[in-house]
Amino acid sequence: MNLDEKAQIKQQIEHELSEIEAQIAQLEEKVKPIAPDCALGRLTRMEAMSEQEVSQRILDETRLRQTRLRNALSRIDSEMFGICIECEEEIAFGRMKVRPESVRCVACANNL
Repeated sequence: MNLDEKAQIKQQIEHELSEIEAQIAQLEEKVKPIAPDCALGRLTRMEAMSEQEVSQRILDETRLRQTRLRNALSRIDSEMFGICIECEEEIAFGRMKVRPESVRCVACANNL
């Protein structure tokens, strides 16, 4: 991977991280506890709790992706960035553009 491609990916990671931070802030609002004295009917309260549970799962996945992107950003200047950890071949630039946190090439990821 050449320096121009790494610069593009670095810019993309930084952009995605800023979007994720905004998304996390919104999700944190949705997962706040529902007060027991909240004026909701029984079914509406159960629906709200179910929605809260879904939002919590999305928040967990988003935080995980944020961690992976931060790790990718810290590795981007390394010679091993963009090299598959399984077969040690270069990961295609197209894959890195789509999933910059990737540590495996498509072939090795499909073998998991």
